[in-house]
Amino acid sequence: ELQLVESGGGPVQAGGSLRLSCTVSGVTFDDVAIGWFRQASGKEREGISCIINRDGSASYASSVKGRFTISRDNVKNTVYLQMDSLKPDDTAVYYCTLDRHSGVVLRSPDYWGQGTQVTVST
Repeated sequence: ELQLVESGGGPVQAGGSLRLSCTVSGVTFDDVAIGWFRQASGKEREGISCIINRDGSASYASSVKGRFTISRDNVKNTVYLQMDSLKPDDTAVYYCTLDRHSGVVLRSPDYWGQGTQVTVST
């Protein structure tokens, strides 16, 4: 059974950092792309970053580019989202997603994690 398990969310002050983890099981890690979405209360869901596990190619939304870094550990089957210089506007539930096709992992991915709350205070 394919599973995505997220961890690493929590409260943080503005300007601080958090690292989210998404551990994947039940699929060949190299064959998939992993994405991160977030959804703030009352707002639409936003795809913010994705990585192609086979070659490490990554992309970012303009709202997080330069502050967030996505990476993967092919031994631990885990993708990380390092979030630096956090702002109150980054407060949201963060979800990791998985799809075998990198072109859709930030549009209509087949699999979603359970979500982890990130709260950035002033």
